[in-house]
Amino acid sequence: MLDWRLPFLAQTLKRGAFFVVARVCFALYRTFPVFGPLRGSIAVIHREHRILVIQRNDGRGMSLPGGIAGRGEAEEVTLRREVLEETGLTVKRAELQMTYYSGAEVPCNISVFRADASGELKESWEGTPLWMTVEDLEPRLIKSQRPVLELMKKIAA
Repeated sequence: MLDWRLPFLAQTLKRGAFFVVARVCFALYRTFPVFGPLRGSIAVIHREHRILVIQRNDGRGMSLPGGIAGRGEAEEVTLRREVLEETGLTVKRAELQMTYYSGAEVPCNISVFRADASGELKESWEGTPLWMTVEDLEPRLIKSQRPVLELMKKIAA
């Protein structure tokens, strides 16, 4: 009787778990940044005047695919791993475009790559990937990634 509802229930539980884990981790690290600034990598993936973004399950808004580097992990390796985890896409080419520091959510040094990727989009526990114009994305982009807006506008033009 519940067979058709089980996938929906599992997905709802994953999203709820991500919401709690992400919010707790951000709050703790913002208060106690014991390792100093974290390192992160994000991708600007562009197709037909649209940018690939993640509608985040933690309620923070929209973000570019990417995430925090593991200890000793190179920025491009982080990028490839995170894009695959969050979107299901495999990065075929990545070119570093800029780096910046953000203290908006947690202290973090962020590497921004322009990337080409292939594969089929899929959801993850972190959120739902979708294509958006920069104009639609701008008011919804998370605060820590706002420094990338000008680059996205240039790439999408």
